Amino acid sequence: MANPQKDFLFVLIKSLSKSEKRQFKIFASRLETSSNTKFIELFNILDKSENYDEKLILKNGLIKKVQLSNLKSYLYKQILVSIRLNIPSQNIRYQLREQIDFATILYNKGLYRQSLKILDKTKQQALENDEKYMAFEIVEFEKLIESQYITRSIQGRADELVIQAKELNYRNTISSKLSNLSLQLYGIMLKTGYVKSDEEYKYIDDYFNKHIARLDQSKFEFREKYWFYNANLWRSFLVQDFLSCYKYSYKWVTLFYDNKNMIFLNPVFFLKGNHYLLESLFMLRYKSNFKKYLELLEETINDPRFPVNDNIASLSFLYLYNNKLNYHILEGTFAESEYLIPEILNKIKIHNEHLDEHHEMMFYYKIACIYFGNEKYNESIFYLEKIINNKNLSMREDLMCFARLLCLIVHYELGKDYYLENQLKNTYKFLLKMNDLHEVQKEIIRFLKNLSTLYPSDIKKEFIKMRERFIELEKNTYEKRAFLYLDIISWLESKIENRKISDIIKEKAKLSNR
Repeated sequence: MANPQKDFLFVLIKSLSKSEKRQFKIFASRLETSSNTKFIELFNILDKSENYDEKLILKNGLIKKVQLSNLKSYLYKQILVSIRLNIPSQNIRYQLREQIDFATILYNKGLYRQSLKILDKTKQQALENDEKYMAFEIVEFEKLIESQYITRSIQGRADELVIQAKELNYRNTISSKLSNLSLQLYGIMLKTGYVKSDEEYKYIDDYFNKHIARLDQSKFEFREKYWFYNANLWRSFLVQDFLSCYKYSYKWVTLFYDNKNMIFLNPVFFLKGNHYLLESLFMLRYKSNFKKYLELLEETINDPRFPVNDNIASLSFLYLYNNKLNYHILEGTFAESEYLIPEILNKIKIHNEHLDEHHEMMFYYKIACIYFGNEKYNESIFYLEKIINNKNLSMREDLMCFARLLCLIVHYELGKDYYLENQLKNTYKFLLKMNDLHEVQKEIIRFLKNLSTLYPSDIKKEFIKMRERFIELEKNTYEKRAFLYLDIISWLESKIENRKISDIIKEKAKLSNR
């Protein structure tokens, strides 16, 4: 039996909406002959199945094992053709591609004038919607046709096309360079993580400046600006310059709001920009702006003009609900946020095929933080153990690390000394294997380890001592990010003052004017 996650045909069929399934059956009925009944039968079997099971497919004898591979490939292609024929008409990229296909058909029939007319109109649409790669493709096609379709105006026409080709090629080259830089910086982030020293900071800074040194920002248009802000954002994240993260994510989002048609044409870029803006505001604890842009994002997603498909629906859920939790964590309103948890768990099931494990585990970590803030420690442990027991989080060691550290604190709160001792040993072993162990993490381990050796009368003094130590560490550029995952200082203050951690965080949020 194949893994349903790895059988592409099964996953595709399960991703179809009711209307898409109905459209496919209508489409398939036009193809149906005695030789085509097998692929329709295969579709019906897979559509009704909960899991991919070859034995079930072969059971009725209509489909033979030797035929199955080719039949699956054929069915996969026909489903895509059916979907392609029913793409919403408002999708500009499909409109442009369709017009280029029409022009190609006319060209192949030798109807050059008709083909050129369609291409000229389509090129204008592409330029109006900042689809410069497609516009360049059209210009190259026009050059090919003009070389065969001789008119008296060929000299002027040739000059015009050459100028257009040069301009589009220049802009596409700039966009490509900036998108390459953005991807390379993202790759560094995945491979080595955030910078941990002045030497690493200088390396990233030099690397970035070298790649943008010869670019003239004054000539940038929408797409070049987008990739420039994107690259700057990744550079800022790498060096943990959160104020710069805010600056460039704000420019990114403002670029879209200033060009509203681009929001609906490039919804994924728009959603990602908003997510990074909200993440930057969370890191800077700018709660007023956080609330403003979170509400604006939700309002835009609910706009009837905002595109709807499986990918966009999943990203909208991911970024919207992730930041709704962040807002409550920022405000300390843990009790008020519990209503979100069943909604999130239900939506995780709905979008399961489109969410990677890392984002799912991040939701669990934030849910654990909500329960911890509400002093529901057993519920918090339940979600933390989902992360700790996950063996596939090698790319998110930081998440695994702070899940373990929070789990230690929760066990301490529950007074489970035996479990705490085992957790300390296991966490310490895990941290030793990590490539980017920070001073904050070391201090938390030392602190919790020493608590068991202290007299009750000395515990408060130790809390006060550690609070001062962590306040100093929070000022360190390369350590401060750790406090965004785990607000250890507020927890220490809650123990010192014998108050709820939620009250401590709420009080801090009110004192902040940002």
